[in-house]
Amino acid sequence: MSRKPSVQLYSVREAVQSDLSAAVARLAEIGFEQVEPYGFHERTADYAAAFKAAGVSAPSGHAAVIDSETPEAIFEAANALGITTVIDPFVPTQRWQSADDVARLAERVNTLSALAHEYVLDFGYHNHQWELENTVDGRPVLELFADQLEPAVVLEVDTFWATVGGADTPALLKALGDRVRFIHVKDGAKSTDTSLQQPAGQGDVDVAGILAAAPQALRVVEFDAYAGDVFDGIAQSLAWLKENDR
Repeated sequence: MSRKPSVQLYSVREAVQSDLSAAVARLAEIGFEQVEPYGFHERTADYAAAFKAAGVSAPSGHAAVIDSETPEAIFEAANALGITTVIDPFVPTQRWQSADDVARLAERVNTLSALAHEYVLDFGYHNHQWELENTVDGRPVLELFADQLEPAVVLEVDTFWATVGGADTPALLKALGDRVRFIHVKDGAKSTDTSLQQPAGQGDVDVAGILAAAPQALRVVEFDAYAGDVFDGIAQSLAWLKENDR
């Protein structure tokens, strides 16, 4: 696969809210040719202008599709931005408690995936820690969920949150296989305190092992929070990936 990482714009959300075009331009100056927007259907024209001005593309984007009453509008926005994979980033832990919960979510995601294909898009899901912490009959609900997905559904594994959730993340990635099309690359203490996150290679997460376990997946740099200048942290992560992801 191409070794041209993407970056989740949620990492720089304050800058995005203040001046979207300037935020995207700064990421392009750091060296990113690809970005992953969030809530892109809420300000599609703004995103389109910022991407064009900075010369970046968005192969994937986050949007709350699972609970949307108008998913078609989200998929139309994705088409307008050149996004080819739409990913729902969040279903709260309360809805991942039982086998019935998992079955309901898998059915909804399968339905949305079929709808996305009508727009020539792929659809997938992004985890947090609770999909690994919560279990049914001893199995993490993420694994049970994956078993019930149609083959076309993709996964974006947030490798930091999977690790915090107790997973052997390289083993998880190998088990999920080619369904994992994207991974969020982040590092830091294995803690829910996101202020402790660090650039790739500087924390307690086995980032090297994770990359080796998912060679097919597009690397997406992300910080939920960062104690320093987040643009500098992102630049350090990109430099580490260029040096170590071969």
